[in-house]
Amino acid sequence: MYKIRIVLDTEADVIRTILLDNAINLETLHLTIAKSFDFDGLEMASFYRTDNEWNEGEEIPLFNMSEAGEGISMQNCFIRETLPQAGDKLIYVYDFLKMWTFYVEAIEVTKDTQNDVPKTILSIGEIPKEAPEKEFVAEKSDYDFDDEDEFKDEFESLDDIDFDHY
Repeated sequence: MYKIRIVLDTEADVIRTILLDNAINLETLHLTIAKSFDFDGLEMASFYRTDNEWNEGEEIPLFNMSEAGEGISMQNCFIRETLPQAGDKLIYVYDFLKMWTFYVEAIEVTKDTQNDVPKTILSIGEIPKEAPEKEFVAEKSDYDFDDEDEFKDEFESLDDIDFDHY
């Protein structure tokens, strides 16, 4: 049995705690989280592995996005493997146009079973009508984009090609 705490990334406290079976996949977790926050679960979503400081890592998308068909997806990732112990964390992003972002943490993991799961056991706060604005800050790049001469030098040879003949 898993007890999972989900916190919406917003100024107001919007928190859900849910109970889940040990054998579910992340697709079921996605649908359970969406339902607990009154979403229909029909939008694209992804989980992201994270460390203890909530630094975003590997993406686990709703659908397999690889060309070969063997990539990672929520359907082939199980909660017992992704969040094996209490304290393990994921970031969950729902609806990539609105970017609803949630912090997901396993707060209790037991071998107990229960028939009436998944279920929400704690609900604090109301979800806002609009998703909170996200500010994306790029990491510092080693490349100096202000040096136009260096940029021109790299592509100068393309000026000699007559692309109309191809």
